[in-house]
Amino acid sequence: MASGEKNSAPYGSWKSPITADIVSGSDKRLEGFTVDSHGHLIWLETRPAESGRAVLVKESGEDITPKDFNVRNTVHEYGGGHFRVSGDVLVFSNFDDQRLYKQILSSSVSINDRASSSSFDLLLLLSEIIVRSSTDLAPHHSPTPTLLFLRLPEPELQAHLCLPDSGPVPITPDYAGPHVRYADGVFDGRLNRYIAVREDHRGADAKPANEIVSVTLNDNTTEEPKVLIRGNDFYAFPRMDLKGERLAWIEWSHPNMHWDKAELWVGYISENGDIEKRVVVAGGCRTLVESPTEPLWSSKGRIRELFFITDRNTGFWNIYKWIEEKNEVLAIYSLNAEFTRPFWVFGNRCYDIIERKEESTIIACSYRQHGKSYLGVINQAKNSFCSVDIPFTYISNIVASGQILYIEGASSVLPTSLAKVILDDRMSNIVDFSIMWSSSSDIDKYIPYFSRPEFIEFPTDVAGQIAYAYFYPPCNPEYNGSQEEKPPLLLESHGGPTDEAHGTLNLSIQYWTSRGWAFVDVNYGGSTGYGRAYRERLLGKWGIVDINDCCSCAKYLVDEGKVDGKRLCITGCSAGGYTTLASLAFRDTFRAGASLFGIADLKSLSDHMHKFESHYIINLAGNEIALNERSPFNFVDRFSCPIILFQGLEDTVNCCNLCFFFFSFYSALLMAGNCCSWVVQPEQARKIYDALKKKGLPVALVEYEGESHGFRKAESIKFTLEQQMVFFARTVGHFAVADDITPTHIDNFD
Repeated sequence: MASGEKNSAPYGSWKSPITADIVSGSDKRLEGFTVDSHGHLIWLETRPAESGRAVLVKESGEDITPKDFNVRNTVHEYGGGHFRVSGDVLVFSNFDDQRLYKQILSSSVSINDRASSSSFDLLLLLSEIIVRSSTDLAPHHSPTPTLLFLRLPEPELQAHLCLPDSGPVPITPDYAGPHVRYADGVFDGRLNRYIAVREDHRGADAKPANEIVSVTLNDNTTEEPKVLIRGNDFYAFPRMDLKGERLAWIEWSHPNMHWDKAELWVGYISENGDIEKRVVVAGGCRTLVESPTEPLWSSKGRIRELFFITDRNTGFWNIYKWIEEKNEVLAIYSLNAEFTRPFWVFGNRCYDIIERKEESTIIACSYRQHGKSYLGVINQAKNSFCSVDIPFTYISNIVASGQILYIEGASSVLPTSLAKVILDDRMSNIVDFSIMWSSSSDIDKYIPYFSRPEFIEFPTDVAGQIAYAYFYPPCNPEYNGSQEEKPPLLLESHGGPTDEAHGTLNLSIQYWTSRGWAFVDVNYGGSTGYGRAYRERLLGKWGIVDINDCCSCAKYLVDEGKVDGKRLCITGCSAGGYTTLASLAFRDTFRAGASLFGIADLKSLSDHMHKFESHYIINLAGNEIALNERSPFNFVDRFSCPIILFQGLEDTVNCCNLCFFFFSFYSALLMAGNCCSWVVQPEQARKIYDALKKKGLPVALVEYEGESHGFRKAESIKFTLEQQMVFFARTVGHFAVADDITPTHIDNFD
C-alpha cells in the first residue's frame, strides 16, 4: 500500500489504538481548586488507583492530604464545596466520618533588615515569630518550626523561618458515624469561625435537616456548631463580606429544585455572631420566577457590592449586582447566554472578581451560548464587555488571583484540564496559557484519531421547534469506509436528566468513532445550557420530549445522508438509560439498544429518592399516573429489538454511601456521579431480560457483583464497552470487529 493511502473497510470494523483498556484507565477527576494566600494553586483530585480517594495537592505536586483521609462530603448525596483555604488554614470534610477538620499548611516568613539592627535584635524578633506561630497552630500535632538563619555583613541581615504542615484535627463533634455532613464553607475572620451548610441526619425523620451553622476555630475542644439560619428545605452559597458584617446565602424549598425557583438573602451579623436581621435580595417576588445563585462580595470602592447570577426576565442566567443603599438589583451585562449551570453540587464558581488597583470592579466570567463556552471580561467603570479567546470550548470554574486566572475546562482535543491564564493589562488578550493539571496527560499520540464534534440543530416533532446535539463522524487516519454504505450510528441520551452534553473530548466516544461508527450526543429538550424555556420543556413530559427528540435527531441524520437508517442504535446510563429503554419500548426508530443501570420503573425511583430530589421525579413526569404510564418496566411486551442490559447487583441502596467515585462512560458529568444516589433494583433489568427472552428477541444481561449504580471497577468498564460494541456488531452491524473480544452469550441469537 502506498504511503498515505488508506485501507478501505466496512464501517465499524476498523482497528484503533484507542482500546477499552485506555478508556477504562486510571484517569483522575478534578473536584475543586483554589489559590492560597501566597498565590499558590491548590487542587482536589480523585484517584481511581486509590479507590477514588480525593486528595488535595499543592502546585508543586506535593500531597496535602494524609493517606488516611479522603476529602469529600456527601451533602445532598452529591457533595461539592469540600474544602476552603484562608491564609495558611485549611478546613475540609473527611469522607469516612463527614466531620470537618482543620489543617495548618506550611508557611514561611522572610525578614530582610537593612537598617541598623543587630543580629541579636533579629534573633529576638525571630524567636517571637516562632512562639507566636506555634501558638497559632492547632493544639494537636503542632509542628516544629525550622529556622534558617543567614548573617550577612552589617547593615544587611536576612533570615527565613519555615513552618511545616500540621496534621488534620477535627473541629466538629464525633457523632459515631457520618450522620452530620458539612459543605460549602467560608471563613469568618472577624469572629474566628467557619460558616457552612450542615445536613443533619440524626433525627428520626427520614428527611434530614438542612441549616447554615458556624463552627469555632480557636477552641481546644470541639463544640456543637451554632445554628445561624434554619427553617427552609435547602441552603447553599453562604458568603461573607470582607468585614464580617454581612452574610449572603441561597435558599429554596420543596417542591422546587434550585434551578426552578430560589431566593438570595443577606443577613446582618450582630456582635455575638447571630443574624440579627435579614433582607431578601432576589427571588422574593411571587410574580417573578427566578433562581439566583453564586453570590460574591466585592471589596472595591467605598460601597460594598454584592454580585450574583440570576435568570429573571430573560430566562438566561446573567450577572447582576445588589445596591444595598437603594435595595436595587441591576444587570451588569445582558446576553442570551448561560453564565452558570444548574446546582447539582456545591462549589460552582463560574465567575470571579479580578483584583486590581483601580476602583472599578472587573469580572472574569464564563458563559455558554450555542453549544460553546466563552471567557468574558466585564469592566464596570467602562461599561464594557469583551470575549477572550482561549483553547477551551467548555468552561466550568474560574478562580482569579490578580491578573492570573485559573480555569477548569476542556475542548474536543483537550480532556478536562486546569489552565493558568495570564491576561494583558487591558484584560482583553491572553499573554500565556499553560496547563497545570490534566485528567488524561498521555493522549497526544491519539489526536489523529479524534473525531471533532459538529454542533447541529435539528427539527423536533413540534412544528417550528429545534433541539441540539453534537455529531461525531467516523474518523481514523488509516481507514476509509466503503462507498456503498453509510456508517452505523450510536446515539447517547445523557444522564441527569437536567444536564447537558458538552462536545468535549471523551475517549469512550472516540472508541466508537475511531472504529468507524458515527456517534451523536443529544441535548434533548430539558437539557441545560440553552436557557430556562428550553430546560422546562421536560417538566411534566419526561419520557415524551426526551425520546421524541432522540428519535428526531436519528431521523435527521438519516435524512441528511450521514448515517445508515437500518443500523441505528441507542445507549445511556441511569436517567439516560431510562430514555434509552423508553425509546425502545414506545418507539420503533432504533434497531438495538444498550441500557447501563437504566431506570425502568419511575414509580420505584420516586419512592426511594433522597430529600434533595424527592420531588424531582414527579415534577419531571407530571403526576403519579404518568410515573406508571411512562415506565418501560410496565410495558415489557412492547420491546421489539435486540437489547443488552448491564446492571450492578448492589444497586439496591443509596449508593452514594457505597460508591463515592463514579465512572460515566459517555457523559463527562461535572459532578462525581450525577445519578449515583439513585436506586435501580436488579429486578428491573431481569424483568426486561425475561420478557425479551420469552418473546424470542436477541437479549443479553450482564450482572456485576460488587458494583452498584455506576460502575467503578476498571474491568467492569472495559467489559461493558467491549460487549456493547460486539453486541451491536453481531445483531445489527453486519461486520466483524477488529478487536479480539470474546462475546457474551446472546439469548435467542447464539
